Amino acid sequence: MFRVKMEPVHTACALLCLAPWLVRGLPPIWTQPEQVHLSYPGLAGWMEVTWTTFSKTDSTVEYGLLGGRLFDMSARGNSTLFVDSGDEKRQMYIHRVILTDLKPVATYVYHCGSDEGWSDVFYFTALNDSALFSPKFALYGDLGNENPQSLARLQKDTQLGMYDVILHIGDFAYDMHEDNARIGDEFMRQIQSIAAYVPYMTCPGNHESTYNFSNYRNRFSMPGQTEGLWYSWNLGPVHFISLSTEVYFYLDYGLELVFRQFEWLEKDLEEANRLENRAVRPWIITMGHRPMYCSDDDQDDCTTFDSYVSEVQGWLIHSPNDLPNLDLFYRYGVDLELWAHEHTYERLWPVFGDKVYNGSKEQPYVNPKAPVHIITGSAGCRERTDKFNPNPKDWSAFRSTDYGYTRMQVINATHLYLEQVSDDQNGKVIDSLWLPIARLIRQMYIRRCYC
Repeated sequence: MFRVKMEPVHTACALLCLAPWLVRGLPPIWTQPEQVHLSYPGLAGWMEVTWTTFSKTDSTVEYGLLGGRLFDMSARGNSTLFVDSGDEKRQMYIHRVILTDLKPVATYVYHCGSDEGWSDVFYFTALNDSALFSPKFALYGDLGNENPQSLARLQKDTQLGMYDVILHIGDFAYDMHEDNARIGDEFMRQIQSIAAYVPYMTCPGNHESTYNFSNYRNRFSMPGQTEGLWYSWNLGPVHFISLSTEVYFYLDYGLELVFRQFEWLEKDLEEANRLENRAVRPWIITMGHRPMYCSDDDQDDCTTFDSYVSEVQGWLIHSPNDLPNLDLFYRYGVDLELWAHEHTYERLWPVFGDKVYNGSKEQPYVNPKAPVHIITGSAGCRERTDKFNPNPKDWSAFRSTDYGYTRMQVINATHLYLEQVSDDQNGKVIDSLWLPIARLIRQMYIRRCYC
């Protein structure tokens, strides 16, 4: 009979019991990349990769052309420590790497991280830098971590290669700061299946306001030096402008932001509207979270005559004619204004100063005398959809309370197409619009009269 020695067993059990005490106070090692997403820095042949780790690591992207040698190129970047302002003061490292000298329309395979951990393998197609490019977009706002009705369809659309760029027009996760920013982490993981494959371009909404928009400003990487609060970029025949409507409502974070954004915006519009620039990129499209006009039954700012968003732009302008309600976007001939915030979809006739300025009765969108507005804030969140006022203004052309999102293709220098997808109706297109560009003479006339 063999005698079993019990001493090693007793020792092992003792060590197991002591294990929690031995490691107590030591932070876990979290070097695995997650929350991977792309953005377009605004320069031809560039793409920015952003991701998160919870321990400090190097920031490297290894990439290569699809069909070529895998990961035969690499680029290094840097990370910044983001400390959430919640009770736990959770720390995370936001990594940013910019890839340059990309071949237009070429597809690249990549992963990101370091020798301490690599992400899954993703791919993207470098944006075409030609002004003749006909880019395709998905656009929406108000997509939450809970009840994200449009997420699955957007994921599939992206995997089918339907979009070149995503425009998220404010209000993320509901809300990124909650549960000490864990809701933000989970939301960024949710959209990775979209944003790791196409540039995910953003603007801030009211649900990002906590801690001075810190989760938004740290998690996303947009062009310019304003932490994504406002910026502009070009793609195909379009000059895009993203702005913060929230600077008008959260004045405790700095009244100077109102003036800084306006000064930047006016200069940017003036430059974009120069004849030589407008000849190359005739479309000017803006996006901001809170609309100037809406017909929802919720007493939001946009339901009032001369909403604060449009009024602030008016009184900031010092024109020789001293026009109190002058809209800066009207002044510089903006063609299309994209909004969210209202949890509905609404298409407006061309409107300025609460009045309809259709091109004609038969063809309202041909040579309109004012910008066209689209509100698309029904992608799905815990606050559900909104209700409409039963008596809309004359400028309301079409509206729906279905969950859904908008698709847009800038066909060429003269035509643009939009359609609204209903998630409630299994992806049915419930509204569409062909928008011909207004003749440049309209912009020239406006500048001559009001500048």
